[in-house]
Amino acid sequence: MEVPAMRNANRTALIAGITLTLATFAAIAIGSTWMRHFDPALTGYALGTLIAAFAVGYRFAVWAQRPPSRMYFKRGFELFFRRTGTVAATPSPRAESGDEASPKRTATGASQPLFPHGAGTLGFALAKNFIAQDFIRRRGGFRWVMHLCLSGGCTLAFAITFPLVFGWIHFEPLGGDAETYRVVALGMNVDSFSIHGVKAFLIFNLLNISAVLVLIGLAMAAWRRFTDPGERATQTFAEDILPLILIFAVAVTGLALAVSYKFLAGRGHGLWAIVHMVSVVSLLLYIPFGKLFHMFQRTCSLCVSRYKKVGAAGERAHCRRCGEDFASAMHVADLKTVLDELGFDYRFTGAQGEVHYQDICPACRRGLLALNQGRSVGR
Repeated sequence: MEVPAMRNANRTALIAGITLTLATFAAIAIGSTWMRHFDPALTGYALGTLIAAFAVGYRFAVWAQRPPSRMYFKRGFELFFRRTGTVAATPSPRAESGDEASPKRTATGASQPLFPHGAGTLGFALAKNFIAQDFIRRRGGFRWVMHLCLSGGCTLAFAITFPLVFGWIHFEPLGGDAETYRVVALGMNVDSFSIHGVKAFLIFNLLNISAVLVLIGLAMAAWRRFTDPGERATQTFAEDILPLILIFAVAVTGLALAVSYKFLAGRGHGLWAIVHMVSVVSLLLYIPFGKLFHMFQRTCSLCVSRYKKVGAAGERAHCRRCGEDFASAMHVADLKTVLDELGFDYRFTGAQGEVHYQDICPACRRGLLALNQGRSVGR
């Protein structure tokens, strides 16, 4: 039998998917000046993007409504406008009903600031985790360079492809000069360049440059997956190998198009165009359902960064057994709330009355586990 909360989640996810699809379609229509600059030859790419937009919106909404994700997003938005050190823990539903002692909220953060106090933390986390990918660098230099090539190349390719496919940007001759082009973005003239200059070379070859970066990252990823014992033991085809194959197909077929019109006088261009479109649409449709969806889930890390910073400067939680400071009171209280929502009850009666397992520090948890195991065998 379907749970009412799940029905609500599916309804919300459906609305989110439809909304993102309509927003994407509106962006295509408005950005291309009501389809005047939309290339009909790119209709397949646009349709694949619309379908992928619906799937991304639907799955992201389902994932964001899970208790842990919802709590991080809720806290992230709340703390974004709060001064560091002014937010303490929020009691769990059981605490509000009197089942346990609830942490007290500090009284120093009553007023809302005019500008968000979390902007600096958000910008730093964006640069550190999304652009520099520092969390990967800490796992190894080889892996870091590999991810930079893959993420940088793919991001560059998407940043070029989507505006061109959607008709946001197009090029046209400047006046009657066929050797000078102007760049039209959203219906406005923003730049012009000679086809013989360095700027033209970079503009016309940015997709090829991104494809080369991606192929370097793919070669490093393939080497790691074939030689690393840990990766070989845990990897699966659908989650680890298939996305590499799809990205490889997009990069290679894109380069094949460039080779066709630059060195082969356009021979085979029509066939490669169809194969490239199929590979790109396949990749877009895979993103919402496979490992590559983590690029959207990483947005939660921005909320986590602010959460950690505010929690470290706020009220602290002390172990009910040894009295040591082991976490922020906000984190402990939120964890109790999430566990209650998931249906896990970790409360027990001790010498000090009712105690929640999350009120015990990790060191004491390990000690209690050893003691209880000892008692169970008569020691």
